[in-house]
Amino acid sequence: MQTSRGRRRAAGPSPTPRVVEVISAERPRDPHREARRRRGPFRQITEFASASGIGQKAGIALAATGLVLTVTVPSTSPVMATSTPDVVPAVAAQPAQQPEISAEAGARIDFSRSAVVTKADPDGKLKQLLSAQSAGAVSRAASVGSLGAPLASLTMVSPFGYRVSPITGGYGDFHRGEDFAAQCGTSVLAAATGTVTFVGWHDFGGGNRVVIDHGNGLETTYNHLSGFNAQEGQTVGRGDVIAYSGTTGASTGCHLHFEVQVNGEVVDPTGWL
Repeated sequence: MQTSRGRRRAAGPSPTPRVVEVISAERPRDPHREARRRRGPFRQITEFASASGIGQKAGIALAATGLVLTVTVPSTSPVMATSTPDVVPAVAAQPAQQPEISAEAGARIDFSRSAVVTKADPDGKLKQLLSAQSAGAVSRAASVGSLGAPLASLTMVSPFGYRVSPITGGYGDFHRGEDFAAQCGTSVLAAATGTVTFVGWHDFGGGNRVVIDHGNGLETTYNHLSGFNAQEGQTVGRGDVIAYSGTTGASTGCHLHFEVQVNGEVVDPTGWL
Protein backbone atom coordinates (compact mmCIF):
# COMPACT_ATOMS: atom_id res chain seq x y z
CA MET A 1 0.00 0.00 0.00
CA GLN A 2 1.24 3.49 -0.79
CA THR A 3 0.10 6.84 0.37
CA SER A 4 -0.72 9.72 -1.90
CA ARG A 5 2.81 11.04 -1.44
CA GLY A 6 4.34 7.84 -2.68
CA ARG A 7 5.38 6.50 0.68
CA ARG A 8 4.78 2.96 1.46
CA ARG A 9 2.38 2.25 4.23
CA ALA A 10 3.02 -0.57 6.62
CA ALA A 11 0.67 -3.45 6.08
CA GLY A 12 1.33 -5.29 9.30
CA PRO A 13 2.08 -4.54 12.93
CA SER A 14 5.10 -2.32 13.79
CA PRO A 15 8.30 -4.16 14.35
CA THR A 16 9.91 -4.44 17.76
CA PRO A 17 12.00 -1.32 18.55
CA ARG A 18 15.77 -1.72 18.77
CA VAL A 19 17.34 -1.82 22.13
CA VAL A 20 19.54 1.24 22.81
CA GLU A 21 23.06 0.14 23.67
CA VAL A 22 24.54 2.19 26.46
CA ILE A 23 28.30 2.58 26.42
CA SER A 24 29.56 3.13 29.87
CA ALA A 25 33.27 3.17 29.12
CA GLU A 26 34.70 6.73 28.98
CA ARG A 27 37.21 7.62 26.31
CA PRO A 28 40.44 9.27 27.46
CA ARG A 29 40.39 12.98 26.80
CA ASP A 30 43.10 15.65 26.63
CA PRO A 31 42.97 17.58 29.93
CA HIS A 32 43.60 20.87 28.05
CA ARG A 33 40.97 20.18 25.38
CA GLU A 34 38.21 22.05 27.16
CA ALA A 35 40.52 25.04 27.78
CA ARG A 36 41.44 25.22 24.09
CA ARG A 37 37.78 24.86 23.13
CA ARG A 38 36.92 27.91 25.22
CA ARG A 39 39.64 29.99 23.50
CA GLY A 40 38.98 31.29 20.04
CA PRO A 41 41.10 30.34 17.01
CA PHE A 42 42.79 33.75 16.82
CA ARG A 43 43.94 33.50 20.42
CA GLN A 44 45.31 30.02 19.81
CA ILE A 45 47.32 31.31 16.84
CA THR A 46 48.76 34.24 18.79
CA GLU A 47 49.74 32.01 21.71
CA PHE A 48 51.48 29.60 19.36
CA ALA A 49 53.31 32.45 17.64
CA SER A 50 54.41 33.92 20.97
CA ALA A 51 55.71 30.58 22.26
CA SER A 52 57.56 29.61 19.08
CA GLY A 53 59.01 33.05 18.16
CA ILE A 54 57.30 33.05 14.75
CA GLY A 55 55.56 36.32 15.53
CA GLN A 56 58.81 38.17 16.04
CA LYS A 57 60.29 36.74 12.84
CA ALA A 58 57.18 37.61 10.88
CA GLY A 59 57.23 41.15 12.24
CA ILE A 60 60.84 41.58 11.18
CA ALA A 61 60.07 40.24 7.71
CA LEU A 62 57.07 42.54 7.28
CA ALA A 63 59.08 45.53 8.49
CA ALA A 64 61.78 44.73 5.95
CA THR A 65 59.22 44.64 3.12
CA GLY A 66 57.67 47.93 4.18
CA LEU A 67 54.40 46.49 5.54
CA VAL A 68 53.04 47.51 8.91
CA LEU A 69 51.57 44.85 11.17
CA THR A 70 50.29 45.44 14.68
CA VAL A 71 49.57 42.31 16.68
CA THR A 72 49.04 42.18 20.41
CA VAL A 73 50.67 39.00 21.69
CA PRO A 74 50.20 38.13 25.34
CA SER A 75 53.35 37.55 27.30
CA THR A 76 54.02 33.89 28.08
CA SER A 77 55.99 34.58 31.19
CA PRO A 78 54.97 37.84 32.83
CA VAL A 79 57.43 39.46 35.18
CA MET A 80 55.94 41.04 38.24
CA ALA A 81 57.81 43.82 40.02
CA THR A 82 58.05 43.12 43.70
CA SER A 83 59.42 45.34 46.37
CA THR A 84 62.12 43.93 48.60
CA PRO A 85 62.37 45.68 51.93
CA ASP A 86 65.98 44.58 52.47
CA VAL A 87 67.29 46.27 49.31
CA VAL A 88 68.18 49.94 49.70
CA PRO A 89 68.14 51.92 46.42
CA ALA A 90 71.46 53.46 45.40
CA VAL A 91 71.75 57.18 45.93
CA ALA A 92 73.68 59.25 43.39
CA ALA A 93 76.91 60.65 44.74
CA GLN A 94 76.52 64.27 45.64
CA PRO A 95 79.30 66.69 44.61
CA ALA A 96 81.49 68.02 47.35
CA GLN A 97 80.21 71.18 48.86
CA GLN A 98 82.20 74.15 47.57
CA PRO A 99 82.97 77.03 49.91
CA GLU A 100 81.16 80.24 49.18
CA ILE A 101 83.30 83.16 48.05
CA SER A 102 82.13 86.69 48.49
CA ALA A 103 83.67 90.03 47.62
CA GLU A 104 82.67 93.60 47.97
CA ALA A 105 81.37 95.54 45.01
CA GLY A 106 84.21 96.97 42.95
CA ALA A 107 86.81 94.74 44.58
CA ARG A 108 89.86 93.84 42.48
CA ILE A 109 90.70 90.17 42.17
CA ASP A 110 94.16 89.08 41.08
CA PHE A 111 94.94 85.59 39.82
CA SER A 112 98.53 84.47 40.19
CA ARG A 113 99.80 82.40 37.29
CA SER A 114 103.19 81.02 36.35
CA ALA A 115 105.02 82.78 33.54
CA VAL A 116 105.21 80.87 30.27
CA VAL A 117 108.25 81.56 28.13
CA THR A 118 108.54 80.12 24.63
CA LYS A 119 111.92 80.06 22.95
CA ALA A 120 111.75 79.55 19.21
CA ASP A 121 114.36 77.59 17.29
CA PRO A 122 114.97 79.62 14.09
CA ASP A 123 117.19 76.89 12.64
CA GLY A 124 114.67 74.12 13.34
CA LYS A 125 113.08 74.17 9.89
CA LEU A 126 116.42 74.24 8.09
CA LYS A 127 117.82 71.44 10.24
CA GLN A 128 114.79 69.31 9.53
CA LEU A 129 115.03 69.90 5.79
CA LEU A 130 118.75 69.24 5.49
CA SER A 131 118.76 66.21 7.80
CA ALA A 132 116.08 64.47 5.76
CA GLN A 133 117.55 65.10 2.31
CA SER A 134 120.17 67.06 0.41
CA ALA A 135 119.62 70.71 -0.39
CA GLY A 136 119.14 69.88 -4.08
CA ALA A 137 116.08 67.73 -3.31
CA VAL A 138 114.31 70.39 -1.24
CA SER A 139 111.32 71.93 -3.02
CA ARG A 140 110.87 75.69 -3.25
CA ALA A 141 107.67 75.54 -1.23
CA ALA A 142 109.49 73.76 1.60
CA SER A 143 112.62 75.95 1.54
CA VAL A 144 110.94 79.37 1.68
CA GLY A 145 111.66 81.03 5.01
CA SER A 146 114.33 78.57 6.10
CA LEU A 147 117.15 81.19 5.83
CA GLY A 148 117.27 84.41 7.78
CA ALA A 149 117.81 87.89 6.36
CA PRO A 150 121.49 88.82 5.85
CA LEU A 151 120.68 92.43 6.81
CA ALA A 152 118.50 93.90 9.52
CA SER A 153 116.41 95.55 6.79
CA LEU A 154 116.17 94.14 3.27
CA THR A 155 115.62 96.38 0.26
CA MET A 156 116.36 94.53 -2.97
CA VAL A 157 117.82 96.66 -5.77
CA SER A 158 118.78 93.93 -8.26
CA PRO A 159 117.13 90.47 -8.47
CA PHE A 160 118.58 87.08 -9.38
CA GLY A 161 118.89 86.22 -13.09
CA TYR A 162 119.72 87.95 -16.36
CA ARG A 163 120.00 91.73 -16.37
CA VAL A 164 121.81 94.69 -17.93
CA SER A 165 125.34 94.78 -16.52
CA PRO A 166 125.88 97.82 -14.28
CA ILE A 167 129.59 97.67 -15.12
CA THR A 168 129.59 97.31 -18.93
CA GLY A 169 125.99 98.25 -19.76
CA GLY A 170 125.68 95.12 -21.91
CA TYR A 171 122.63 92.87 -22.09
CA GLY A 172 122.60 89.24 -20.98
CA ASP A 173 124.61 89.63 -17.81
CA PHE A 174 123.69 86.79 -15.42
CA HIS A 175 123.34 88.03 -11.87
CA ARG A 176 124.29 85.16 -9.52
CA GLY A 177 122.53 86.51 -6.47
CA GLU A 178 120.47 89.40 -5.11
CA ASP A 179 121.70 92.90 -4.32
CA PHE A 180 120.36 94.62 -1.19
CA ALA A 181 120.80 98.32 -0.49
CA ALA A 182 123.05 99.00 2.48
CA GLN A 183 125.33 101.85 3.53
CA CYS A 184 128.99 100.96 3.74
CA GLY A 185 129.79 99.57 7.19
CA THR A 186 126.33 98.06 7.78
CA SER A 187 126.44 94.83 9.79
CA VAL A 188 126.09 91.70 7.66
CA LEU A 189 124.38 88.78 9.43
CA ALA A 190 124.76 85.03 8.99
CA ALA A 191 121.64 83.63 7.32
CA ALA A 192 121.78 80.41 9.37
CA THR A 193 124.00 78.37 11.62
CA GLY A 194 127.05 76.99 9.84
CA THR A 195 130.80 76.86 9.48
CA VAL A 196 132.80 79.66 7.82
CA THR A 197 134.76 78.05 4.97
CA PHE A 198 136.20 81.15 3.24
CA VAL A 199 137.16 84.66 4.29
CA GLY A 200 139.09 86.76 1.79
CA TRP A 201 139.26 88.25 -1.66
CA HIS A 202 137.17 86.87 -4.51
CA ASP A 203 139.00 87.02 -7.84
CA PHE A 204 135.82 87.03 -9.98
CA GLY A 205 134.26 90.34 -8.96
CA GLY A 206 132.97 89.53 -5.48
CA GLY A 207 135.59 91.62 -3.72
CA ASN A 208 135.84 90.84 -0.02
CA ARG A 209 133.84 87.67 0.44
CA VAL A 210 132.62 85.35 3.22
CA VAL A 211 131.29 81.82 2.55
CA ILE A 212 129.32 79.80 5.14
CA ASP A 213 128.62 76.06 4.78
CA HIS A 214 125.26 75.03 6.32
CA GLY A 215 125.59 71.33 5.55
CA ASN A 216 124.13 68.89 3.03
CA GLY A 217 125.21 70.98 0.04
CA LEU A 218 123.77 74.34 1.16
CA GLU A 219 126.08 77.41 1.23
CA THR A 220 125.60 81.18 1.45
CA THR A 221 128.06 83.86 0.28
CA TYR A 222 128.36 87.54 1.23
CA ASN A 223 130.18 89.84 -1.22
CA HIS A 224 131.58 93.39 -1.73
CA LEU A 225 132.34 93.64 1.99
CA SER A 226 134.29 96.45 3.58
CA GLY A 227 135.51 94.34 6.52
CA PHE A 228 135.31 90.94 8.21
CA ASN A 229 134.13 89.81 11.63
CA ALA A 230 134.64 86.05 11.23
CA GLN A 231 137.50 83.62 10.57
CA GLU A 232 137.76 80.45 8.51
CA GLY A 233 136.74 77.36 10.49
CA GLN A 234 134.60 79.38 12.90
CA THR A 235 131.09 78.16 13.73
CA VAL A 236 128.57 80.99 13.57
CA GLY A 237 124.93 81.13 14.50
CA ARG A 238 121.98 82.61 12.72
CA GLY A 239 122.03 86.40 13.04
CA ASP A 240 125.68 86.67 14.10
CA VAL A 241 127.59 89.64 12.63
CA ILE A 242 130.15 88.14 10.24
CA ALA A 243 131.18 91.19 8.17
CA TYR A 244 130.32 94.74 7.08
CA SER A 245 128.87 95.87 3.78
CA GLY A 246 130.99 97.81 1.29
CA THR A 247 131.69 98.33 -2.40
CA THR A 248 134.79 96.23 -3.07
CA GLY A 249 135.27 94.23 -6.27
CA ALA A 250 133.00 94.68 -9.29
CA SER A 251 130.66 97.14 -7.57
CA THR A 252 129.25 100.57 -8.40
CA GLY A 253 128.21 101.52 -4.85
CA CYS A 254 127.72 100.35 -1.29
CA HIS A 255 125.47 97.33 -1.12
CA LEU A 256 125.46 93.63 -0.21
CA HIS A 257 125.55 90.92 -2.87
CA PHE A 258 124.02 87.77 -1.33
CA GLU A 259 124.16 84.33 -2.94
CA VAL A 260 122.68 80.91 -2.13
CA GLN A 261 124.45 77.84 -3.55
CA VAL A 262 123.07 74.30 -3.65
CA ASN A 263 125.68 71.64 -4.40
CA GLY A 264 127.94 74.30 -5.90
CA GLU A 265 125.26 75.84 -8.18
CA VAL A 266 123.72 79.24 -7.49
CA VAL A 267 119.94 79.38 -7.00
CA ASP A 268 117.45 82.19 -6.50
CA PRO A 269 117.81 83.39 -2.88
CA THR A 270 114.12 84.33 -2.84
CA GLY A 271 113.31 80.63 -2.67
CA TRP A 272 115.12 80.38 0.68
CA LEU A 273 114.61 83.75 2.39
